Amino acid sequence: MYLPHWSFNPYIVLLTFVFTSLQLAAQPAGQAIVKGKISDSSSLAGLSFSGIKIFKSNDKKLEHESVASEAGSFLVELSYGRFYAQIDFMGYKPYKSAEFTLSKEHSTHDFGIIKLTPSANTLQEVVVQSEKSSMVLSLDKKIFNVGKDLANAGGSASDILTNIPSVSVDPEGGVKLRGSGNVRILIDGKPSGLVSFKGGSGLQQLQASMIDRVEIITNPSARYEAEGMAGIINIVLKKDKRQGFNGSFEVTSGYPTNLGGAANLNYRHKKVNFFVNYGISYRRQPNEGRLYQEVYGKDTTFILKQTNNGMLTGFSNNIRGGIDYYFNETSILTGSYLFRRSDANRKTNIRYEDYLNNASKLTSISTRTQNEDEVESNSEYSLIYKKSFGQKGHELVGEIKYLDNWESSRQVFNQHFFQANGTENIAKAIIQKSPNDEYEKQYLFQLDYTKPISKEGKFEMGLRSSLRNMQNDYLVTEKNASGDFLPIAGLDNNFFYRENINAAYGILGNKTKKVSYQAGLRAEWTDVKTTLAETNQVNPRSYMNFFPSTHVTVDLAKQNAIQLSYSRRVRRPVYDDLSPYMTFSDSRNFFSGNPDLNPEFTNVFEIGHIKYFDKGSLSSSIYYRSTKDKIDRIRRVNAEGNSSTRPENLLSEKAFGTEFASGYTPYNWWKLDFNFNFFHADIDGSNIIKSYKTSTYSWFARQTSRFMFPKNFDMQLRGNYEAPQKTAQGKRKALYYIDLSMNKDVFKGNGTLTFNVLDVFNSRRNRYITAGPNFFTEGNSQQRRRQVNITLNYRIKQSKQVKKVSEE
Repeated sequence: MYLPHWSFNPYIVLLTFVFTSLQLAAQPAGQAIVKGKISDSSSLAGLSFSGIKIFKSNDKKLEHESVASEAGSFLVELSYGRFYAQIDFMGYKPYKSAEFTLSKEHSTHDFGIIKLTPSANTLQEVVVQSEKSSMVLSLDKKIFNVGKDLANAGGSASDILTNIPSVSVDPEGGVKLRGSGNVRILIDGKPSGLVSFKGGSGLQQLQASMIDRVEIITNPSARYEAEGMAGIINIVLKKDKRQGFNGSFEVTSGYPTNLGGAANLNYRHKKVNFFVNYGISYRRQPNEGRLYQEVYGKDTTFILKQTNNGMLTGFSNNIRGGIDYYFNETSILTGSYLFRRSDANRKTNIRYEDYLNNASKLTSISTRTQNEDEVESNSEYSLIYKKSFGQKGHELVGEIKYLDNWESSRQVFNQHFFQANGTENIAKAIIQKSPNDEYEKQYLFQLDYTKPISKEGKFEMGLRSSLRNMQNDYLVTEKNASGDFLPIAGLDNNFFYRENINAAYGILGNKTKKVSYQAGLRAEWTDVKTTLAETNQVNPRSYMNFFPSTHVTVDLAKQNAIQLSYSRRVRRPVYDDLSPYMTFSDSRNFFSGNPDLNPEFTNVFEIGHIKYFDKGSLSSSIYYRSTKDKIDRIRRVNAEGNSSTRPENLLSEKAFGTEFASGYTPYNWWKLDFNFNFFHADIDGSNIIKSYKTSTYSWFARQTSRFMFPKNFDMQLRGNYEAPQKTAQGKRKALYYIDLSMNKDVFKGNGTLTFNVLDVFNSRRNRYITAGPNFFTEGNSQQRRRQVNITLNYRIKQSKQVKKVSEE
C-alpha cells in the first residue's frame, strides 16, 4: 500500500486506536448489570428502541437513560444501590418496575421479558413523553428514524438518504456510502424492483412518508448477502402492530412542481393485523448543464462547448398492503404486496458549438432534442412465516418473494446542423426513433434458523436462492429520404441476462463477561449468462466464492464499547453494467455497459468505538478496504470528439478512513447531530492506461441542528460539504449545500405542518474534470434545483411524541 510522505500515518493511528482501547478495557468495569427485553404483550414482538430510565430509590434521581436495541433488548451497567426502572414506548402504557437492589451478592438483575400493553388513551389524546431519537448508534449498525428529520417531509427515499450520515447522494441520484458507490440497497431487508433498472436513482419514485427508518450496516456479517463492498443500506417501510385502527395522511405541495399525497393505515384485531401504505406524486424537475472539451490532434485542437437543459415530468403511484396472521404467540404468517407505476416524460435540448484551435474560431453549430415517454411498473409479492420455539431467541423464518418489473420507453430525436453564421444545412437534418422494452422477473427463497446455545451464545444458519431473468429489446431507427424509418446498423438487438445465485451461511457467537464474539462463513455460487440474440454473442460466467466474517465486541467501563470486525465482500456486475446498449439522447457522449466485466472483491477491516453519555452518544471508527478488479467508469474520446463511457475493471483500490457520528442534546430545546468522514484511496488503473494511477484524500461533513421552541414549534438547519476527490481520470470538485426546515403542530396535536427548503442557495451541482491521452473534459450540471415544500400530516388515533419544552 502506498503511504504518502507526510505526518498522517494510518498504521500509527490504527495502533494508537487499539492501544487506547486496550487501556480503556483495563479500567475497572461497572459493578452490576441490569438486563431484559421489552415486547408487545400480545405478539411478543420486540419493541425497538423503547425508552429506558433507571432512578435511584432514595432520591428519585435519574441514574441512567438509554434506548433498547432493535430487538427490544437492553443491558445496563450500574453501581451498587437500590433502584427502580421506567420503560416507555409510543402508543403503550408506561411500565414502572418494583424496586430492586444491586449488591456484591446480587450483581445481576434480569427483568426477563417486559410486556407492554397498548394504551387506550392513545386513541383520544396526545401522550407527552421523551422524544424518540432521530439517530440510534450501535456498533454493528446505525439506525435513523425518518419521521424525526424535518427535511424529509414531502420528499422521496432519495432525499432521505441525502440527509443520513455516512451516505451521500450525487446530483444524478447515485448513492455512496463512505465515499464508495458500491453499496447494496435493500427494502425491508430484501432486494427490490425499486432499484433494479435505475439503481439508487430509482428511489426518487418512493415517497418518504412510506418509510419508517433507514439502517446503515458498514461491515455486514455472513447473515447478509455478500453484495456491496461499502456495506448495506436497508430501507424499512412503515407497518404498525398496535391493537385497533390507526393511521396517518399527508399532502404536499412544492416548487418546482411537487404535488403529492400519502396514506398509512393499520388495523389490528386479536390475531389479524392489516396494513396499507399508499402514495401518489406529480413532479416537474428542470435540469441544466454545460460541458467544455478539448480533443488534441497532431497539429490541431478541436474544442466543443455543449449546453443542456431539460424537464422531467413524472407521475407515480405506490401501494403496499399486507396482512399478519398470528396463529398463536409463537407462529406468524405475513403476506404482502407492493405495486408501483411511474409515467414520465423527458424533454432535453442540447446545443453543440464546435471550434478549431481556440474558442474564437467557431466552425459549426448543431442542436439535438429528445422527447421520451417512459412507463415503469414494479410488482412484488412476499410470503413470510416465522416460528418461535420455547427457548428465547430460538426461531425459524422462511420467505418466498417474487418480483415482476418492466419498463417501456419511446424516444424521438431531432437533430439540426448549422454553419458558423447560423445558416441551417437542411439536407443533414436527422430524425431518429428508439423503442426500448425491458423486463425483469426474480424469484427469491430464503430460510433462516437461530438457536441459542449456552447462556449468551447462539448459532445461526440459513439458505438463500435467487433466480433472476432480464431482457432488453433495443432498437434505434432513422428516417431516410423516402420517409421510412430503418434500423441503424449495430443498434438492433435483444439482450438477455440470466443470474442465479445460491447461498448458504453459518454463524457461531457467544459472550464471556465483557467480550462477545461471532464468526461466520457464507458460500455463494453464481451463475450468470448474457446473450445478444441477433448477433449470437453468448457470455457465460460461473464461480464459487466464500465470504468469511468476524466480529468481536468488548464492553468497557462507563458506557463504552469497542468492536473489531472483518468481512469479505463482492460487487458482481449487474444488468446495467453488462448491457452493451449505448444511451442515444446525446449524439456526442455515449454511455453503455461492458459484457466482459468481471466481479470485484473486497476485504474490509474495521475498528469501531461507541460511548454513551447522559446527553447523547458518540461513535467512531477506523476502516480499511482492499479491492481487487475495482469497477469504475472510463471515458474515451475518438478523433471526431465523440466520447464513450463504460465500466472497466481496474487493477485495484486500497482505501482507509476514519468516521465520527454523534448525537448530542446540550439543552432540552437544542439537539445536534454531527457526522465526519475522512478517507484516503490509492487507485490503480494502469492496466487501462499507465497514467491512470492516483492517490486521493477527501472528506465530507454533515451537521444538523434542531431547535425546539415553545408551542410545539421546531426549526432545523443542516449543512453538507463534500471535499474534492481525485479519480483515475481526473477529479470530482467540491459539493456543498444547506437545507432549512421548520414545523408546527396543528389540530390539537393531531397534525403537523412542515415547511422546508432543500438546497437553500441552489449550490448542489455536479462538477468534474476528466482527462485522457488525447482529451480534456470539464463538466458542470444540476439535475435537481432548489426545492421548496410545504407538507401537512394528519394522524388518526395515533400518538405523537411531544417535546417537554417549558413555555416560560
